[in-house]
Amino acid sequence: MEFLEVIRSRRSVRAYQAKPVEEDKLRCILACATAAPSAGNLQAYGIVVVTDGPTRRALARAALDQAFIAQAPVVLVFFQDPGRSALKYGRRGAELYSLQDATIACAYAQLAATALGLGSCWVGAFDEAEVCRLLKAPVGWRPVALLPIGYPAEVPLPVGRRPLAEVVRWESFETLPDRGFGSRMGRGIMPLDASQGVLRCSLRRSLREGGTGPALPE
Repeated sequence: MEFLEVIRSRRSVRAYQAKPVEEDKLRCILACATAAPSAGNLQAYGIVVVTDGPTRRALARAALDQAFIAQAPVVLVFFQDPGRSALKYGRRGAELYSLQDATIACAYAQLAATALGLGSCWVGAFDEAEVCRLLKAPVGWRPVALLPIGYPAEVPLPVGRRPLAEVVRWESFETLPDRGFGSRMGRGIMPLDASQGVLRCSLRRSLREGGTGPALPE
Protein backbone atom coordinates (compact mmCIF):
# COMPACT_ATOMS: atom_id res chain seq x y z
CA MET A 1 0.00 0.00 0.00
CA GLU A 2 1.38 3.41 -0.96
CA PHE A 3 2.08 5.80 1.89
CA LEU A 4 -0.60 8.35 1.05
CA GLU A 5 -3.13 5.55 0.71
CA VAL A 6 -2.14 4.33 4.19
CA ILE A 7 -2.88 7.78 5.61
CA ARG A 8 -6.18 8.02 3.75
CA SER A 9 -7.38 4.55 4.80
CA ARG A 10 -6.42 4.65 8.48
CA ARG A 11 -9.41 4.59 10.81
CA SER A 12 -9.93 4.32 14.55
CA VAL A 13 -11.16 0.73 14.86
CA ARG A 14 -13.11 -0.26 17.97
CA ALA A 15 -14.24 -3.78 17.03
CA TYR A 16 -11.88 -6.68 16.28
CA GLN A 17 -12.07 -10.22 14.95
CA ALA A 18 -10.89 -13.11 17.11
CA LYS A 19 -8.19 -13.82 14.51
CA PRO A 20 -4.70 -13.47 16.02
CA VAL A 21 -2.11 -11.10 14.60
CA GLU A 22 0.69 -13.00 12.90
CA GLU A 23 4.08 -12.75 14.59
CA ASP A 24 5.82 -11.50 11.46
CA LYS A 25 3.30 -8.64 11.15
CA LEU A 26 3.70 -7.77 14.81
CA ARG A 27 7.48 -7.71 14.49
CA CYS A 28 7.18 -5.51 11.42
CA ILE A 29 4.99 -3.04 13.33
CA LEU A 30 7.48 -2.93 16.19
CA ALA A 31 10.38 -2.45 13.78
CA CYS A 32 8.55 0.46 12.15
CA ALA A 33 7.87 2.00 15.57
CA THR A 34 11.55 1.90 16.47
CA ALA A 35 12.44 3.42 13.09
CA ALA A 36 10.67 6.63 14.13
CA PRO A 37 12.83 9.72 14.71
CA SER A 38 13.67 10.66 18.28
CA ALA A 39 15.51 13.47 20.05
CA GLY A 40 19.22 12.79 19.82
CA ASN A 41 18.37 9.31 18.51
CA LEU A 42 17.95 8.31 22.17
CA GLN A 43 14.61 6.55 21.65
CA ALA A 44 13.57 7.55 25.15
CA TYR A 45 10.59 5.22 25.31
CA GLY A 46 9.61 1.63 25.86
CA ILE A 47 6.92 -0.57 24.33
CA VAL A 48 5.12 -3.36 26.19
CA VAL A 49 3.41 -5.94 23.98
CA VAL A 50 0.36 -7.34 25.75
CA THR A 51 -1.33 -10.48 24.41
CA ASP A 52 -2.42 -12.07 27.70
CA GLY A 53 -6.22 -12.04 27.96
CA PRO A 54 -6.55 -11.14 31.65
CA THR A 55 -4.02 -8.33 31.29
CA ARG A 56 -5.81 -6.92 28.25
CA ARG A 57 -9.07 -6.97 30.19
CA ALA A 58 -7.39 -5.23 33.10
CA LEU A 59 -6.02 -2.58 30.73
CA ALA A 60 -9.52 -2.07 29.35
CA ARG A 61 -10.83 -1.48 32.88
CA ALA A 62 -7.97 0.92 33.57
CA ALA A 63 -8.92 2.76 30.37
CA LEU A 64 -12.36 3.79 31.63
CA ASP A 65 -13.88 0.41 30.73
CA GLN A 66 -13.26 0.72 26.98
CA ALA A 67 -14.07 -2.92 26.27
CA PHE A 68 -12.76 -2.96 22.71
CA ILE A 69 -9.22 -2.82 24.10
CA ALA A 70 -9.65 -6.30 25.54
CA GLN A 71 -11.22 -7.51 22.29
CA ALA A 72 -8.06 -6.74 20.31
CA PRO A 73 -5.61 -9.67 20.32
CA VAL A 74 -2.64 -7.35 20.87
CA VAL A 75 -2.26 -4.14 22.82
CA LEU A 76 0.92 -2.10 22.54
CA VAL A 77 1.57 0.19 25.49
CA PHE A 78 3.96 3.06 24.85
CA PHE A 79 5.89 4.52 27.78
CA GLN A 80 8.09 7.58 27.87
CA ASP A 81 11.45 7.18 29.63
CA PRO A 82 12.13 10.66 31.03
CA GLY A 83 15.41 9.71 32.65
CA ARG A 84 17.00 8.55 29.42
CA SER A 85 16.34 11.86 27.69
CA ALA A 86 17.18 13.90 30.78
CA LEU A 87 20.75 12.58 30.78
CA LYS A 88 21.42 14.60 27.63
CA TYR A 89 18.74 17.28 27.58
CA GLY A 90 17.86 17.88 31.22
CA ARG A 91 14.38 18.97 32.22
CA ARG A 92 13.20 19.64 28.66
CA GLY A 93 14.25 16.14 27.66
CA ALA A 94 12.43 14.60 30.61
CA GLU A 95 9.23 16.60 30.21
CA LEU A 96 8.95 16.99 26.43
CA TYR A 97 11.42 15.07 24.28
CA SER A 98 10.73 11.66 25.82
CA LEU A 99 6.99 12.29 25.41
CA GLN A 100 7.50 13.23 21.77
CA ASP A 101 9.68 10.16 21.22
CA ALA A 102 6.99 7.82 22.53
CA THR A 103 4.12 9.43 20.63
CA ILE A 104 5.98 9.51 17.31
CA ALA A 105 6.84 5.82 17.74
CA CYS A 106 3.17 5.07 18.41
CA ALA A 107 2.10 6.97 15.29
CA TYR A 108 4.56 4.97 13.18
CA ALA A 109 3.19 1.73 14.65
CA GLN A 110 -0.36 2.79 13.87
CA LEU A 111 0.45 3.54 10.23
CA ALA A 112 2.40 0.30 9.90
CA ALA A 113 -0.59 -1.65 11.22
CA THR A 114 -2.81 0.00 8.61
CA ALA A 115 -0.34 -0.83 5.83
CA LEU A 116 -0.47 -4.49 6.91
CA GLY A 117 -4.26 -4.66 6.75
CA LEU A 118 -4.79 -4.36 10.49
CA GLY A 119 -6.90 -1.97 12.53
CA SER A 120 -5.93 0.04 15.58
CA CYS A 121 -7.15 2.81 17.84
CA TRP A 122 -5.05 5.32 19.74
CA VAL A 123 -6.20 5.36 23.37
CA GLY A 124 -5.07 8.15 25.65
CA ALA A 125 -7.74 8.00 28.37
CA PHE A 126 -6.59 5.69 31.17
CA ASP A 127 -5.45 5.55 34.77
CA GLU A 128 -1.69 5.99 34.44
CA ALA A 129 -0.90 4.63 37.89
CA GLU A 130 -2.96 1.49 37.28
CA VAL A 131 -1.32 0.86 33.90
CA CYS A 132 2.09 1.21 35.54
CA ARG A 133 1.06 -1.22 38.28
CA LEU A 134 -0.33 -3.78 35.85
CA LEU A 135 2.75 -3.76 33.65
CA LYS A 136 5.28 -3.31 36.48
CA ALA A 137 6.73 -0.19 34.88
CA PRO A 138 10.10 1.13 36.11
CA VAL A 139 9.94 4.03 38.54
CA GLY A 140 9.62 7.32 36.70
CA TRP A 141 8.31 5.85 33.44
CA ARG A 142 4.97 7.18 32.22
CA PRO A 143 2.43 5.46 29.91
CA VAL A 144 1.34 7.81 27.14
CA ALA A 145 -0.72 5.64 24.76
CA LEU A 146 -2.41 2.28 24.45
CA LEU A 147 -2.64 0.92 20.91
CA PRO A 148 -4.96 -2.09 20.49
CA ILE A 149 -4.25 -3.86 17.20
CA GLY A 150 -6.13 -6.58 15.35
CA TYR A 151 -8.10 -7.52 12.26
CA PRO A 152 -11.06 -5.12 12.01
CA ALA A 153 -14.58 -6.37 12.61
CA GLU A 154 -15.98 -3.05 11.41
CA VAL A 155 -15.35 -0.56 8.62
CA PRO A 156 -15.61 2.90 10.16
CA LEU A 157 -16.76 5.67 7.89
CA PRO A 158 -14.37 8.51 7.08
CA VAL A 159 -14.55 11.43 9.46
CA GLY A 160 -14.13 15.08 8.61
CA ARG A 161 -11.10 17.18 9.35
CA ARG A 162 -10.76 20.91 9.93
CA PRO A 163 -10.03 22.84 6.71
CA LEU A 164 -6.38 23.63 6.08
CA ALA A 165 -7.20 27.34 6.08
CA GLU A 166 -8.45 26.98 9.65
CA VAL A 167 -5.38 25.10 10.90
CA VAL A 168 -2.42 26.51 8.96
CA ARG A 169 -0.85 29.96 9.09
CA TRP A 170 1.99 31.23 6.91
CA GLU A 171 5.00 32.75 8.66
CA SER A 172 3.17 33.67 11.91
CA PHE A 173 -0.20 33.53 13.67
CA GLU A 174 -0.80 37.13 12.64
CA THR A 175 -1.46 36.03 9.06
CA LEU A 176 -5.16 35.87 8.30
CA PRO A 177 -6.34 32.55 6.82
CA ASP A 178 -7.64 34.13 3.61
CA ARG A 179 -4.26 35.83 3.11
CA GLY A 180 -2.29 32.66 3.66
CA PHE A 181 -3.30 29.08 3.11
CA GLY A 182 -6.84 30.02 2.17
CA SER A 183 -5.77 32.06 -0.85
CA ARG A 184 -3.02 29.66 -1.91
CA MET A 185 -4.76 26.32 -1.55
CA GLY A 186 -8.48 26.96 -1.19
CA ARG A 187 -10.70 26.61 1.83
CA GLY A 188 -11.29 22.86 1.86
CA ILE A 189 -9.27 19.76 2.59
CA MET A 190 -7.18 18.80 -0.41
CA PRO A 191 -7.96 15.15 -1.27
CA LEU A 192 -4.91 12.94 -0.97
CA ASP A 193 -5.24 12.05 -4.64
CA ALA A 194 -4.88 15.73 -5.44
CA SER A 195 -2.01 16.25 -3.01
CA GLN A 196 -0.22 13.27 -4.53
CA GLY A 197 -0.63 14.85 -7.94
CA VAL A 198 0.81 18.11 -6.63
CA LEU A 199 3.71 16.20 -5.11
CA ARG A 200 4.43 14.41 -8.37
CA CYS A 201 4.29 17.62 -10.38
CA SER A 202 6.60 19.35 -7.92
CA LEU A 203 9.12 16.53 -8.05
CA ARG A 204 9.07 16.40 -11.83
CA ARG A 205 9.57 20.17 -11.98
CA SER A 206 12.50 19.82 -9.57
CA LEU A 207 14.05 17.16 -11.76
CA ARG A 208 13.67 19.31 -14.84
CA GLU A 209 15.46 22.10 -13.00
CA GLY A 210 18.39 19.86 -12.18
CA GLY A 211 17.30 18.57 -8.76
CA THR A 212 17.15 14.97 -7.65
CA GLY A 213 14.19 12.93 -6.51
CA PRO A 214 12.68 9.45 -6.57
CA ALA A 215 11.29 7.93 -9.73
CA LEU A 216 7.51 8.25 -9.81
CA PRO A 217 5.08 6.11 -11.81
CA GLU A 218 2.93 7.80 -14.42
